Amino acid sequence: MYESLNLSKEQSLSQQHSQPSPSLPRSNAMPTTSVSHAASPAESVFSYANEAIIITDAENRVVEVNPAFCELTGIKQGDVQGKTPEAFSILPLDDSRTTRLMREELQLRDRSKSQVSYRSHDGQFYPGMMSINRVRNELGEIDHHVIVLADLSAIPAHARHLNREVYFDALTGLPNLQLLTQLIQESMQHAEAKQLPLAVCSLDIDFFKNINDRLGSTVGDVLLSSFSQRISHLLFGDDVLARVGGDEFVLLLHHGVDDDFFEKLLGSIRQPMMIEGQSVHLTASLGVTLYPNDRVQGDVLLRHANQAMYRAKQRGRDTFHLFDPNHDRLLQVRHEQRQRFIDALTNNELCLYYQPQVDMRSGKVVGLEALIRWQHPEEGLLAPVQFLPIIDTTPLEVDLGEWVIERALRQLSEWQVQGIALPINVNISPTHLLVSDFSQRLGELLARYPDVPPAMLKLEVLESAAMHDIQAALQNMARCQSLGVSFAIDDFGTGFSSLTHLRQLPVSLIKIDQSFVRDMLTDQDDMAIVESVIYMANRFKRPMLAEGVETLDHAKALMALGCDLAQGYGIARPMPAEALPTWLEIWPGREEWGSLALADN
Repeated sequence: MYESLNLSKEQSLSQQHSQPSPSLPRSNAMPTTSVSHAASPAESVFSYANEAIIITDAENRVVEVNPAFCELTGIKQGDVQGKTPEAFSILPLDDSRTTRLMREELQLRDRSKSQVSYRSHDGQFYPGMMSINRVRNELGEIDHHVIVLADLSAIPAHARHLNREVYFDALTGLPNLQLLTQLIQESMQHAEAKQLPLAVCSLDIDFFKNINDRLGSTVGDVLLSSFSQRISHLLFGDDVLARVGGDEFVLLLHHGVDDDFFEKLLGSIRQPMMIEGQSVHLTASLGVTLYPNDRVQGDVLLRHANQAMYRAKQRGRDTFHLFDPNHDRLLQVRHEQRQRFIDALTNNELCLYYQPQVDMRSGKVVGLEALIRWQHPEEGLLAPVQFLPIIDTTPLEVDLGEWVIERALRQLSEWQVQGIALPINVNISPTHLLVSDFSQRLGELLARYPDVPPAMLKLEVLESAAMHDIQAALQNMARCQSLGVSFAIDDFGTGFSSLTHLRQLPVSLIKIDQSFVRDMLTDQDDMAIVESVIYMANRFKRPMLAEGVETLDHAKALMALGCDLAQGYGIARPMPAEALPTWLEIWPGREEWGSLALADN
């Protein structure tokens, strides 16, 4: 009957499982089997395989065992002939309920795989992986079984004196995290040598704590044992299942896997389990990373699988997520960039530049806008567009905003000593308006500079910033206004609720976005937008300021439409604080702008 043996899957067991454990002394004697006729290839595999092979009949009673079985267990064939594997301690004996559940599972499948305990010749129990193939005859009736028992007690030689509990989970008998670390490394080496894929999967039962609290820890333990058995039955060849935490498991899959495999795995987990007479429904979240596509060290592979598992939970649980090394590298780069930005804040590499704002009708300088710059030690002076996207929607926006406000207040204090009293507009991010203690923090910053009137500080917020939560924005703005600080809407016209903002937000200035002003003289649509913004601002009796004023023609057109305040390159480029006093001296002598004011008068 040996010619009918289907050993292809079992022959693929990895060396890490097939080699005898250094911690278990093996008999040097090689018992003989009953094979007496000319050996066929299948018989040779049976005789010389490193794995223990057991042949049982239709009733699962032993017909024959191979030499590797005798070496592994110290049991002779005559001692097991006609007995079932349970009789010589191949199935778990520590929990009759687990044994019963395993037997029921085995009866349902022609091919199955289970984590088991087996008794060695020294009388001790050790973990093994048992694969069973049920072979049927031409009529579809069960003819015999092929059972392969692989040793899982691969404890390193230097740890022979340690108990097996150091490497195996006491509840399930599965490899624990300590042994898993070694198995991952060996699996990677095997994958490299054989040019085979390796999938490292992190599996976590969804809401297990709630289930454990509801059913009790005793039933919870039975559930975990049964769950581990169910997953073990779904594995192939030299795949490994390990338990690394309460309800956290890791799978090492050495065969090619795809989305269908993971869907089937999760589908099997969804099938109800009968525990203590109760039907329990489970789902799980699965994170997967693939080696060598994710070419990192073993501990990092495991971390990546965990990251993917948490991503699956974020997506709603009862699903799987595949780790993307390319995306992770981008995230790593972004993390490093943000860390570098934190260093820039700490090391005073950031600075403020100031762009004057003027009343074109009178020629008077009415204020300044503070603009952030990064004096990078290697890359030189960086504009905001080169680094602000790095911290977008992160808490660093708040840190930067407070830094800018504090630095602007300090500069106001220093300029007052020089006789310069110009209000400074500071941009704040949408995040600020959602921070509950922002007004408190602002009050503390103002208190550091009691010589600076709060009215000298104006906060600019993007039009779209207040759209996320208008009520929260209104509350924060009201508290800041009670401190004496005013607000401006920046880049007005680029959002979707301009009219609503004009009606609701307590702002003292509307800034027309430079993208419309810059091309208003050549683009009829931009001119129409500028006209509409100015009309709305006038109707709501709000002062307005045009950004992006680059020429006198821009200035004349804006004044003709009713907008008198402006800033832009035509007036002055942003400049460091020390350059402002000189510019203020030169500005009145700018004849072209002076003549503009005189012509209007």
